[in-house]
Amino acid sequence: MDSQKEALQRIISTLANKNDEIQNFIDTLNQTLKGVQSQLSQCNNALENSEELLEFATRSLDIKESEEFSKAARQIKDRVTMASAFRLSLRPKVSDNMTHLMVDFSQERKMLQALKFLPVPKAPEIDPVECLVADNAVTVAWRMPEEDRKIDHFILEYRKTNFDGLPRVKDERCWELVDHIKGTEHTLSGLKFDSKYMNFRVRACNKAVAGEYSDPVTLETKALNFVLDNSSSHVNLRVEDSCVEWDPTGGKGQESKIKGKENKSSIHVTSLKKPTRSGTPSPKRTSVGSRPPAVRGSRDRFTGESYTVLGDTAIESGQHYWEVKAQKDCKSYSVGVAYKTLGKFDQLGKTNTSWCVHVNNWLQNTFAAKHNNKVKALDVAVPEKMGVFCDFDGGQLSFYDANSKQLLYSFKTKFTQPVLPGFMVWCGGLSLSTGMQVPSAVRTLQKSENGMTGSASSLNNVTQ
Repeated sequence: MDSQKEALQRIISTLANKNDEIQNFIDTLNQTLKGVQSQLSQCNNALENSEELLEFATRSLDIKESEEFSKAARQIKDRVTMASAFRLSLRPKVSDNMTHLMVDFSQERKMLQALKFLPVPKAPEIDPVECLVADNAVTVAWRMPEEDRKIDHFILEYRKTNFDGLPRVKDERCWELVDHIKGTEHTLSGLKFDSKYMNFRVRACNKAVAGEYSDPVTLETKALNFVLDNSSSHVNLRVEDSCVEWDPTGGKGQESKIKGKENKSSIHVTSLKKPTRSGTPSPKRTSVGSRPPAVRGSRDRFTGESYTVLGDTAIESGQHYWEVKAQKDCKSYSVGVAYKTLGKFDQLGKTNTSWCVHVNNWLQNTFAAKHNNKVKALDVAVPEKMGVFCDFDGGQLSFYDANSKQLLYSFKTKFTQPVLPGFMVWCGGLSLSTGMQVPSAVRTLQKSENGMTGSASSLNNVTQ
């Protein structure tokens, strides 16, 4: 009986300790998890049952009869063993780490696992044979090394350069970009070919990523570039690179300065570089960035009524093209070419060393071709913009309507010296467009024409 009482005492002590834990746990739940009502209710019921059982067990200790005590002890043991207090988890359902509030990404995980990722597109291949440089435009064509129907668009990058071959790391220009090209070719139009070459590269893009760039390709974009030579202009002309305007006040108070500077400026210009046979730097040796500063009042200045200015680059060979546009209120102007030997007082078209077309809008409107002081009236409308074509080797100088490419007049001669673009302006102004290739329409017309019309023969001659 004593052993049974010891065992019962241990059970009662365990139950009492458990009651203390439950009470503490209830306090914790009340403080931290007031919202968990169902769990709290279960614990309260367990506590009530345990207290009832504890009270019954305490009274059983006072039983004197052995048989009755053994019966009560068995009941207490069974009830203690089955008590809900032992079956409860004494951990709050809402823990400090809030794991029960974590978002369930199982569906999203399945969706991600089902995704099929697009491969990176391969680099396109630019075909230089299919690329075309004409009419101040460049058409670039490329192909994929293998068919890829996932390609969404292409990106073309280009930049101008004076260096042949592969792009240089320390090039002077940055890449320019054309995005969202749907086809496998693209045309860049309206360009000014003020550099000898252009670099191109292409990359393919799908909906996800852009691929590697193609191997770069360099295309030649050679064209005649020149600006107006301020040092050669008449004192009444205001010159800025590609524009010239009549300035009637330009000569006032300057005559003494001109005389004083004439010899100095001559020495300065001569000492810059050994002169070529044309008297001006060759286009192959001179760049825009290396031109000497303009010197007003130099020995090349035109004077008198020769309101003339020349280009700064001599034409020694090949075919070249540029365009000229006159201001609407311009009273008189001439456009053509001349030898460097054109005199200070000479006017374009009035010597055997210059060829031009002349427009007069003062007193009467006239449009004529001039050479060697001979005039040929032109029975065509004066165009808004005039194109000038010079075939040095073929001895031909032609003038066109720059918009319609209609031939206005052609000179046929034999150039025995390099020629310079020449311009005369009185009461108005002209603007130039250079860096232009010979238009395809002009090339086609040149092939079909013999270089001169029957009515032009009176002005064509061989100049020695």
